Amino acid sequence: MTEIKKQTHQAANKTTVGKKKTPSKAQGQDIKKKSASGGRAGAQKAETKRADMRSTDAQKERVLGLLALIEQKLDAGKAENIMTIDLAGKTSFADYLVIATGTSARHVFGLANNLATDLKKAGYRVQVSGDTGDGNWVVIDAIDVVVHLFTQETRDFYRLEEIWNQKAS
Repeated sequence: MTEIKKQTHQAANKTTVGKKKTPSKAQGQDIKKKSASGGRAGAQKAETKRADMRSTDAQKERVLGLLALIEQKLDAGKAENIMTIDLAGKTSFADYLVIATGTSARHVFGLANNLATDLKKAGYRVQVSGDTGDGNWVVIDAIDVVVHLFTQETRDFYRLEEIWNQKAS
């Protein structure tokens, strides 16, 4: 290197020693600051928007159609003691809670599998939880309606209908 290049290189190194280099927008990098609250503000806006969407008549009809389909499929699948609890305006996660009992763990799995498949075919978004467990309790979340499928022993133990009926009152 020539003497001038060495001096320029050394001067450049001295100015950056101990300082953190940050990319600038001129280098094609966008620098964004996150708010102190993290992503909470976005989540709250999404929840508010979701609650607003529920209030429309079309949405109410869609939810009632979903509820009717769930009740019909559970009845056709020989589920026992089907109970529907209206949660509209009482909670933000769903409008209805459906609780039903299967005669065995295998029956609960079958009900859950058939119901989830039928709801997906009908165009509803569905998420199933507990379908890999022991079959005593499977939850199907269809956004506006949450379905809990139990064996009789598990339903007697947790008594969700009593809890939600007390809260819904």
